[in-house]
Amino acid sequence: MGIVNLTDDSFSGDGLADDVARAIGQGRQLVADGADFLDIGAESSRPGAQPVPVEQELARVLPVLAGLRDCGVPLSVDTAKPEVMAAALAAGADMINDIA
Repeated sequence: MGIVNLTDDSFSGDGLADDVARAIGQGRQLVADGADFLDIGAESSRPGAQPVPVEQELARVLPVLAGLRDCGVPLSVDTAKPEVMAAALAAGADMINDIA
């Protein structure tokens, strides 16, 4: 599994937030390195993290999902919001990773 972290406040410090091109590039590199699926997340799950509004989470996830749709592995979207789940599945996500 490869993780494409789109947060701006990740405890691991590797969040790409609004850098769509870099996030897509990272996802493709993870696949080239052997990831058998990608998990795309746009809201930090670290203790004390501030919630991301639905609109912002969608603005982060959907362009990256579109850019990775043809990468050859299943795509998962990491979210706890039903609106994001529905939009991600409609946009081609193969599965949802509900972190709630």
